[in-house]
Amino acid sequence: MSSLRARFAEVSVSKEQLPPIFITLGMKLVKVGKGRATITMDVGKKFHNPMGTVHGGVITDLADAAMGVAVISTLEEKEAFTTLELKMNFLRPVYAGKLTAEGKVVHRGKTIVLVESVVINENRKAVARGVATQMILKARPTPS
Repeated sequence: MSSLRARFAEVSVSKEQLPPIFITLGMKLVKVGKGRATITMDVGKKFHNPMGTVHGGVITDLADAAMGVAVISTLEEKEAFTTLELKMNFLRPVYAGKLTAEGKVVHRGKTIVLVESVVINENRKAVARGVATQMILKARPTPS
């Protein structure tokens, strides 16, 4: 199992093992399964744009994190990945509350992964949907 995958194998990942962006934005890893991940985040005024709604980039970060962890859950030893393309559709405004992003691998090839995410609010209504194309990389050894 790759070290990336091992980090997320158990949902009880410690703060030290989480990517720094999770801590910065207050994301919580709720569930990880083969090709799936669920992440939550509380949002409010500190994430507002000039229009008074949660900034689309913050919602995108949440969706991207769920998609990324879903991909990580499929990695083999010495594999890594990088994003080739990411697209978001925003469906309704968000002002405050708890958002949940569910990421799911749709297709996993040897080189390309298609992954999608839906971000829902506390009322279980979709606020955004995302899709990303990821490229599987051979993990490079860390420099000595």
